[in-house]
Amino acid sequence: MYPDAYAGVANDQGVNVVRLSRRGLPIIRLAANRGKFARAFRRLHDTHPIDIVEGGEMEFWILTPSLPGKKLIRMHGGPTFFNTGIRIQAWKERWAFQVAEHLCAVSNCVAEETRRLLNLGDRHIEVIPNPIDTNVFVPSPPGTREEDGLILFAGTVAERKGIRQLIQAMPRIVAAVPHARLEVYGGEVIDPAPPEPLTAELIRIMPREVAARVEWKGRVDRETLAHAIRRASICVYPSHMEAMPIAWLEGMATGKALVVSKTGPGPEIVDDEATGLLCDPYDPDSIAGQIIRLLKDAPLRCRLGSAARQAAVERYSLDKIVEQNLAYYRSLADSS
Repeated sequence: MYPDAYAGVANDQGVNVVRLSRRGLPIIRLAANRGKFARAFRRLHDTHPIDIVEGGEMEFWILTPSLPGKKLIRMHGGPTFFNTGIRIQAWKERWAFQVAEHLCAVSNCVAEETRRLLNLGDRHIEVIPNPIDTNVFVPSPPGTREEDGLILFAGTVAERKGIRQLIQAMPRIVAAVPHARLEVYGGEVIDPAPPEPLTAELIRIMPREVAARVEWKGRVDRETLAHAIRRASICVYPSHMEAMPIAWLEGMATGKALVVSKTGPGPEIVDDEATGLLCDPYDPDSIAGQIIRLLKDAPLRCRLGSAARQAAVERYSLDKIVEQNLAYYRSLADSS
């Protein structure tokens, strides 16, 4: 359901995308849009029979049990998982799980934490990770040197991503490794926009010697980010909570040594001391200590980066995850 300006039918690389317009006040829209969606869905089903209906935790609120097709929620971490505190979102999510017949999650962390929070009991939850294009995010060619001391962070500039604690860690990092610097890739939170952009606040409170060592790159395209990761010495993602973060997988696929959170799916994605290092994302000293360790130990960076690349190819490559999805879809289509 989209604003009128975006409504219509489009063909995206052979896939028909139908965007329905939403109208009316937010409260009135709840019932009106559900009815509008159901009518459009049934018309589509009459001409192109639908086997599987998939959506995220928030998108699935618009469905009703009587609509055709096997109903599958793909769990990327809903409002309850991320504790957004918005009541209407929590209501939509709980309705969605009552309608859904099948559940799939992008990580064991999302599956089991959502099971606990929403009291899902012993319902089966398939786990299929997010994929990464290991042909785009690739290590630098042999003989290419990284930029010594360059730390890279990629993600939305938001409290949940741990960017504040990373900035707080920078004075200790610069004191131990004077040539260290940080590049931040990602934009501000858009909805809802904070009173003061977090970037502006962090720049305002940073010591001058730290501010000179931090560059805010904003949003960039995929190819630019891939090139930036190849230049970096290490990638750092101290998120407070994640579902299955693509940025982490991009760093792994590029063959970089990572410092990531020990919370959420961190230990599920990164094997501590084998494919990266884990840190306490709420503790700037923990973040700084792991970063300093990597910046001062090139052989360790090389060992962890090589193992990370291998793990990314074996566990998260696009081809592998596509096959897992196809097998899962077939099992749903064949089930009674």
